[in-house]
Amino acid sequence: MSWITIVWSMNAAACLTLAGIYLLVWCKQRQNWAHLLFSFTAVATAAIAAFELAMMHAETIGQYEALLRWIHVPVWVLVISFVSFVRLYLHAGRRWLAWSICCLRTLVLILNFVFTPNLNFRHITSLRQFSWGGGEIISVPVGVANPWGLLSSVSLLLLLIFFVDATITVWRRGDRRRALVVGGSMIFGAILAWHVPLVIWGIIDIPFFLCFTYSGIVAAMAYELSYDVLHAAQLARQLQASEAELRETEQRMQLAASAAELGMWMWDIARNEIWITDKGRALFGFAPSEKLDFDRFRSALHPEDRESVHQAVENSLRTGAEYESEYRAVLPDGEVRWIAGRGHVEFNGDGQPVRMRGASVDITKRKQAEELAARQRNEMAHLSRVTMLGELSGSIAHELNLPLTAILCNAQAAQRILANGQVDRTELREILNEVISENKRACEVIRRLRLWLKKGEARQDSVRINKVVQDVLKLIHSDLVNQKVIVNCELARNLPAVTGDPVQLQQVLVNLVVNACDAMADCNTPERRLLIRTGTGNGNGNGAVLVSVTDRGGSIPEEKMEQIFEPFFTTKAKGMGLGLSVCHSIIAVHRGKLWATNNADCGATFHFSLPIGIRGTAVPISSNGQLDDHA
Repeated sequence: MSWITIVWSMNAAACLTLAGIYLLVWCKQRQNWAHLLFSFTAVATAAIAAFELAMMHAETIGQYEALLRWIHVPVWVLVISFVSFVRLYLHAGRRWLAWSICCLRTLVLILNFVFTPNLNFRHITSLRQFSWGGGEIISVPVGVANPWGLLSSVSLLLLLIFFVDATITVWRRGDRRRALVVGGSMIFGAILAWHVPLVIWGIIDIPFFLCFTYSGIVAAMAYELSYDVLHAAQLARQLQASEAELRETEQRMQLAASAAELGMWMWDIARNEIWITDKGRALFGFAPSEKLDFDRFRSALHPEDRESVHQAVENSLRTGAEYESEYRAVLPDGEVRWIAGRGHVEFNGDGQPVRMRGASVDITKRKQAEELAARQRNEMAHLSRVTMLGELSGSIAHELNLPLTAILCNAQAAQRILANGQVDRTELREILNEVISENKRACEVIRRLRLWLKKGEARQDSVRINKVVQDVLKLIHSDLVNQKVIVNCELARNLPAVTGDPVQLQQVLVNLVVNACDAMADCNTPERRLLIRTGTGNGNGNGAVLVSVTDRGGSIPEEKMEQIFEPFFTTKAKGMGLGLSVCHSIIAVHRGKLWATNNADCGATFHFSLPIGIRGTAVPISSNGQLDDHA
């Protein structure tokens, strides 16, 4: 047995072995058609090797003609497999070019069996036998080439162009290793395959070695598929490790969620199905096997909270913003729980919401603590106002005494007029009008006192800050007169309204005004001037109403500028050190800011800002004790 028989046989055996291996792989992974196409390619290459070896050992012209005719069948399979492999595995190559090659190669196969003896030769005149490469005697055909054989050459040219185009596409895509290994081997093999027409046309005198031309491509394809298999196995190991880590992470997450009283949930928006953990079901009182959707979730909420939750969800679905809401859930036994829900929305490629994931936590204890603290703060705020009214009682009594004295004087005048018997109706009407006016003035004083003495939760009303200033000045007018303080007001017109509790805002302004008066107690009388300004500006990044109270007293030491707002910090002998701290808390809950600055010449200015038109949850304000003197 010569080396020719050994080499061609080994080629065929290697191709068949690879075909069998990847056929088994395909049987395990039916979805990967590239493995099946490779098996067809390897079998066709092995068949070509067998045909070529038989043609080299052919003893008659008839045997050679029959072998040359039937070798077109594995060549057809090989070409179709190559084109399909490139399209399915490399995802490259122009479709019209692929169809052109397949159709032309099929036409070549049909014409090969139409013509006699085959498509390559009109007839073979003889077989020239010689020893090639020191091996055994081989046969090479001598005859007249068939012009229709050019179709086979054209299909080979198109195949080469197809391989080049696909390789360029893969290279540009960034997969250069695959372009070099698979694409390069295909281009090189298609070029070597041109020895076949050269032998048929008598240009060169060698046996066909088409099997080795294509076995290189088979080897490159096998290498690439093996690389993918090994890579897939590596990914599978990594996936198994990731799954183990994921399971451990899930267990830790469930443990943490359970410890934190968290209920995890996921809402499939398209199907309107809600998945929720067992902890979450217990949180809302849902049965373990109960099917949940958004309507069922809403039915578990307190009737007063359903609309706000629905609006929060709609806003998240529409804008993609994080879902945040606090609401009450009513359990089947009537128990009410406060729940805080947080979540985010996931969108598909078209920008449509597909699911929402999040967590819910029981905040009932926190809400109960807040309600208890709120009641205590309301009581302290009320006590603080009562205390302040006690300090201003002299001024308030004077404010109330003036209209009562006027009423008494007018009533006595009316009695004298009636006693004289000569009633002047015009004069009597004027007396009665003045009695009514002074009565209204007294009623207004009493009304303001009742507001300050009244207990209750903080309100969230629309407030005009200029009116707050005017009401405060009316309330402490007598006290300002007694202390010989002149108040100038620069109130901006058409100020927008703010949202808050008018009584608490009056309390802040009264504290600041009284504090300013105390700061000027040691000043000469002409220097006791107080300036109250209102205007607009920026506060917390939004439009805000600004209020400032400026005095002519002493300046605030720089090292104490931040301390003056701290609880129990005071420079007064009898002060409690809670006044400015209370003011700071009230303004903070109103989402505003309170600060102080020293004037250029003397004295200090206290400013506070309130955001325009922001309505929030009514939060009672802690307020107790007297205001500190900032001197």
